Amino acid sequence: MIRTRLTEMFGVQHPIVQGGMQWVGRAELTAAVANAGALGFLTALTQPTPEALVKEVARCREMTDKPFGVNLTILPTLVPRPYDGYIDAIIGSGIKIVETAGNNPKPYLPKLKAAGVKIIHKCTSVRHGLSAEKAGVDCISMDGFECAGHPGEDDIPNLVLLPAAASVIKIPMIASGGFADARGLVAALALGCDGMNMGTRFMATKEAPIHQNVKEAIVAADERSTALILRSLRNTSRVFGNSVAKRAVEMEREGKGIAEIGPIVAGARGRVVYETGELEHGIWSAGTSMGLIGDIPACRELIDRIVAEAEAIIKERLAGMAARSGPGVAAP
Repeated sequence: MIRTRLTEMFGVQHPIVQGGMQWVGRAELTAAVANAGALGFLTALTQPTPEALVKEVARCREMTDKPFGVNLTILPTLVPRPYDGYIDAIIGSGIKIVETAGNNPKPYLPKLKAAGVKIIHKCTSVRHGLSAEKAGVDCISMDGFECAGHPGEDDIPNLVLLPAAASVIKIPMIASGGFADARGLVAALALGCDGMNMGTRFMATKEAPIHQNVKEAIVAADERSTALILRSLRNTSRVFGNSVAKRAVEMEREGKGIAEIGPIVAGARGRVVYETGELEHGIWSAGTSMGLIGDIPACRELIDRIVAEAEAIIKERLAGMAARSGPGVAAP
């Protein structure tokens, strides 16, 4: 068993987190992750209203008695979202773990803290991680350039980003972006983190509430199968590299703006992909970790496998290397 500050802080068995994913982070997946001993997150904005979120929390509790949390992404939108209402729904439902993303969560921290909620904030740079730590969050989820969704605009991959952040951030930190297996978990720990977050890998599980075509597309893809859209607008998003994503990139090269590009990259079209399996209907998030995904297991099978293999890497491969090193002995 691998114990870290993450497992201790959130009362879970394994230092593995299922990230909040729009249209994917529903009760079926979150409960399966929680029952397997990891930390799962419902995605608040997948639910159309705060009242619907209350019902989804209750539905998740019918499936698990283990800890789980709620992800709340705070971003400016054309149609204002009732963020205060979602905060009230989270607190009223007795949720004690919240993952925030997007804008600075500082305005919402006093109310969450007063309710005894632990806050993880998702960041894409060291400077943002330090700001979140200063604001009073309990844990940082650091997203490298490899991640699905929004990787920020600095383009720093995790091999540099994570140790740079770990050198200055004192609170627990979760590695996010490009993680899908035991090797990633061991690497995250070696780079100074307390666990790893997986998004795309959890999409390719039996319990993920998305169409089988999407899961099979992830398995068939490789690490080159993503596209970066909206770069010219400094709102970069990594998505599956289908025809819609390629057209969006072409439109950017043509100098088109959000008014022209927006309709084809709308999130509602991605929701249709997840529900119907029509892979070219819209854009949908996927990370470079697709290159590491080769099957569609149950969440428990996946988590048990990752933990067992990670323990073997630490005990056998790495410890063996250290044991063989010494005066006059060159490590392999």
